[in-house]
Amino acid sequence: MSKYIFLLLVTLSEATIGVFVKLTGGYIPIFTLNFYRVFFALLFLLAVVPFIDKNFWRIPRKHIRPILIIGLLIAAQISMFNIAMSLVPIANVVIFWSVAPFFVFIFSTLFLKEKIRKEHILIFLIALIGILIAKPFGGGNTLGNAIALIDGAVYATLVTYMRFEDKTESPGLVFWFMFMSCIYLLPAFFIFGPGDFSHIIHYSALGLQLPVILWVVCLGMISTGVAYLFITLTLKNIEASIYSLVDIIVSPIVAAFFGYLIFKEIPSINMIYGGVLLLISGFWLTNFMTEGQTGWFFSLISNFKKWTRKEHPSPMIRHKNIK
Repeated sequence: MSKYIFLLLVTLSEATIGVFVKLTGGYIPIFTLNFYRVFFALLFLLAVVPFIDKNFWRIPRKHIRPILIIGLLIAAQISMFNIAMSLVPIANVVIFWSVAPFFVFIFSTLFLKEKIRKEHILIFLIALIGILIAKPFGGGNTLGNAIALIDGAVYATLVTYMRFEDKTESPGLVFWFMFMSCIYLLPAFFIFGPGDFSHIIHYSALGLQLPVILWVVCLGMISTGVAYLFITLTLKNIEASIYSLVDIIVSPIVAAFFGYLIFKEIPSINMIYGGVLLLISGFWLTNFMTEGQTGWFFSLISNFKKWTRKEHPSPMIRHKNIK
């Protein structure tokens, strides 16, 4: 039962990203908000990781370069995701970002020499039809949709690089990945300013007046820190097919539902039909790539799984799986 509770917590925490970004109401510059997200996630990990890995302060020399590169990719991926969320409805972002599995497959084929199957061609055709139906470059959401698509490619670069590294990680490395992301995003705090933390916003739907800082902290600790922690627990105890189904299909649907429930965002018919095809094809492709192993989503924090045992990934998943 606990493994499904963990899975539920992962789904809910990931689905809140767009909600917390939008609830800040623009009182925090978006680039500063990107920094706050990784900063408060770092604080959460700092409070938790010592109980899991008491030697996380020690960094082997061979891990320095991956930490620098992965930290940069995390900073870029999180930043683009937040920016897209600030520009377009939540449903748009989660649907177009879900092209990530296809970029993972393309990069893995080009750089990791993984084989193409005939089923892959059919899956790609279905995904392409879904994108065309959803019309990412039509209407007034072109910029946000484009950023979400590009962000999928950035995330795929992150996953592919971690698979290329092909080494066992300790949970402490996740802390250092986030630490470097903070360093990379820190200049935004001084360039764009800290934002209006103390501003009180009245939320008529909730009947409450709440400070902006509440949503900033939630974005970092719940949407990022908590999600990372419980994905770790989930990946140790649940089948890949179930996790992939929730990760690729259920999480975006929950996020879109939150957008409707809280902000009255209603996706267009084209977005719904195209999104269904894209999400299903992404789930299908993920299952082919994992071949019974853990899913691709959030590859970086899957490293937590390694604290209990060491194993050798299959040829298709050279680095087992962070979102």
